[in-house]
Order: sequence, then C-alpha cells, then structure tokens
Amino acid sequence: MVPFVPPGSRRILEVGCGQGVFAARLRAQLGAQVWGIELDPLAAARAAERLDRVLVGDACALSDTLPDAFFDCVVLNDLLEHLVQPESLLARLRPKLAPAGCVVASLPNVRHFANLWNLVVKGEWRYADEGILDRTHVRFYTRRSLPVLFAAAGYSLAKVQGITPTRSWKFRICNLLALGRLGDARWLQFACVALPAQPPPERPA
Repeated sequence: MVPFVPPGSRRILEVGCGQGVFAARLRAQLGAQVWGIELDPLAAARAAERLDRVLVGDACALSDTLPDAFFDCVVLNDLLEHLVQPESLLARLRPKLAPAGCVVASLPNVRHFANLWNLVVKGEWRYADEGILDRTHVRFYTRRSLPVLFAAAGYSLAKVQGITPTRSWKFRICNLLALGRLGDARWLQFACVALPAQPPPERPA
C-alpha cells in the first residue's frame, strides 16, 4: 500500500495502526510526521515508540480531537470492513484532511475467485480466523460497490486498483469461459484513493 500514499504527504494519520510497522515505514520513507489511532492499548504502546503521536481508543470517538484541515493523507488499511458503519468514520475524517488531502484504504474483495469457487462450486460460506471471511468482518465489498461506500461519506474515488492477484489455473479457465467477466475476481483486495467531493456531506450525529 505504500505506493498509493502520495509522495508529497508530510502529515499522515493511520487509523488502526496496530503496532505502527506500516506507519513507521511511511515515516522513514517520506520523512513525514505520522500519527496513529489504535484500539488495542498494547499495540498502541508499541506504535507510540515508532510514531510521532498515537491516540488510543475508538476512532469515531477520537475523531473530534483531531485537528481540522491537517492531514495530507489518512490511511485505512484493512479496517473499514470491520466497522458496522464505515461511512460514519469516513465522514468524520473528511474535515481532518488538508485542502489537497486524500484517504488511502485497502479493502478485501468478496468476489475473489477462491471465495466464488467455495460459494458457487462447493456451496460453502465459512467464516475463518483470517482472510475475506474473517469472523470480525461485518461489511463486504466488490469493485462496483466501493464507489457507493465512499460517495455515501462525501468522497469520490480517484483510483481503485486490484492488489494480490490469484495464481489459480482454475481462475484463468473460468474467466476465459466467462468471456472475461470474472476479471475483478482475480484480486484478493482493492487499493483505493479517495478525494473529498463537493459539497461536503452533513456531519454525522
């Protein structure tokens, strides 16, 4: 996800920063001031050793404490699918972006070929400890539904790119038989770059 963060970003926020490994890489590579928000106190303590500032707690609850028009980039890697109302968090983060700021996010692709194969061929929809059907995922997205998610929070998608392609020979055959209509099933995840749309959305209650 590092290449999707604009190289000119000087103030970055990663929501759900974990122990701060990814954010620390941005800090070193871009020479940026990097903040983090993390729900887990133990992970946040480790992140605080690596980043300029770390806030501990729920991101929606903490959003009002963030400075307005401050961050050049807000990073949300593998986070939004865990939230009951991801649009609410996105809307709350919007006024925290600098005038040319953006949101960079990665989200799993529920239409990934392995998931389709299990559902259509095997008739299975089994939750697991990790992956697309992680037990903690409460929202699921496809390539076509991503613009709807961001538009609901007052953003437009400037870029959507599939990442982590499948190497399955079954995918190649099925996509050929489907005349290429399964092209987006190649990707395990989508990387998104979103910009604030005009006019700004109403502030969530």
